[in-house]
Amino acid sequence: MDKTIQTAIDSLRKNNMAGYFVNDKAELLTLLQSLIPAGAAVGCGDSVTLEQMDVFAFLRSGDYIFYDKFNPALSSADRRVIYLKNFSAHTFLTGTNAVTMDGKIFNIDGNGSRVAPMIYGPEQVIIVVGTNKLVGTVNEAIERTRQIAAPLDAKRLGKDTPCAKLGKCMDCKHEQRICNDFVLITGQFAAERIKVIIVNEALGY
Repeated sequence: MDKTIQTAIDSLRKNNMAGYFVNDKAELLTLLQSLIPAGAAVGCGDSVTLEQMDVFAFLRSGDYIFYDKFNPALSSADRRVIYLKNFSAHTFLTGTNAVTMDGKIFNIDGNGSRVAPMIYGPEQVIIVVGTNKLVGTVNEAIERTRQIAAPLDAKRLGKDTPCAKLGKCMDCKHEQRICNDFVLITGQFAAERIKVIIVNEALGY
């Protein structure tokens, strides 16, 4: 294991969170199967990383009650119902924008539906992250998210924001701005409630 990855995992553990390392998708899905009990209710956040790792397909085909928000036939009201169900899910799965070397987790969110259950509600939160999301400091995490992740995500979502067009953050006040909630998780009361799985690949934004 790379020294940087080991440092991040050790730091997460010092902050009462768990850290894991896997090499690829096969190892990731095997680990998820061991961490999520059969029959568990599972929610998820919007995540390119989870999509790339076929995690949504894994949940749909597994023995889980999956709060699947990705059906295009769902209305905004339907999705809100799912967002609220996520708070009572056994497990909430998501990606993240950055993990620092001192074991902190940083995210920027548009409406809070991803970061809110990370903070409170589900018995277990599993965060899947590629090595490209590991950064040195909180300032680097913010810079990375605003200048790399957010513009790419805004473009993916078809937003009409300046960053989607220019490829960089302009700190806009656009009505479609997705950089509304800046959330830094520095630790947990419940030991290992948050589990961070680092995949030995560059994933997501």
